[in-house]
Amino acid sequence: MKKYFFLLLLFITVSFTSQKPDAYDSGEWFKFRIHYGFINAGYATLEIKEGIKENKKVYHAIGKGYTVGMSRMFFKVDDNYESYFDKSTNKPYQYVRKIDEGGYTKNQEGFFDQDLNKVLVKDYKNKTEKTFSVTENVQDIVSTFYYLRNHPNVDKLKVGESIVVDMFFDDEIYKFKLKFIGREDLKTKFGTAPTMIFRPIVQSGRVFKEEESLTVWISDDDNKIPLRIKASLAVGSIKADLDGFKGLKNPFMVKLND
Repeated sequence: MKKYFFLLLLFITVSFTSQKPDAYDSGEWFKFRIHYGFINAGYATLEIKEGIKENKKVYHAIGKGYTVGMSRMFFKVDDNYESYFDKSTNKPYQYVRKIDEGGYTKNQEGFFDQDLNKVLVKDYKNKTEKTFSVTENVQDIVSTFYYLRNHPNVDKLKVGESIVVDMFFDDEIYKFKLKFIGREDLKTKFGTAPTMIFRPIVQSGRVFKEEESLTVWISDDDNKIPLRIKASLAVGSIKADLDGFKGLKNPFMVKLND
């Protein structure tokens, strides 16, 4: 799984879309438990804080992923992803990617110039700097998901329709596509919650079995928090469930399980 491990964790630890522009605020925090078959493979967290960039207050999102127990013995993961993005436009100012995944490491920062549609990537491991041209309103991997939480078109989506965002990752621009599947009630450790179901469209063959191997359930309320993800991998499958949260912007619409 190597360099795609935390990309998968981010699918787990973030929400994908929302009805209102106030789905989250500083102080929000999530924790997810990752299962690989019957094994408790690891955890992922995502929190959002206040930050300062270019003399203005911005959001500072921090995502972490790590393996535990036997999984850590066989495949050690310690990942840190960060993003600083504008509170109004969601445009990113800077991202951080510092990862160690079974010996595969990266230590990078990217600095966006949204006026010139450029991003300067500083690679501290290889001691290089390179500037890339990007599209207008491009997002980094973390800011993408916050952007989608407040996307204005979610209520207009019909089953089978998608939202597409330009995302800069691994020195390339990806068309991140999120397909709406439908709605259902989902039993969680916190109770039964109405959910919206999405499938991120991913590249098949290298890690995932098919382009639509990921399925994500998010709460069908004003928070749009992620509750569960299932992923079919080239070898085995992964399931993740929300394990803890705090600092939600809005009430969590859930009823107790019978």
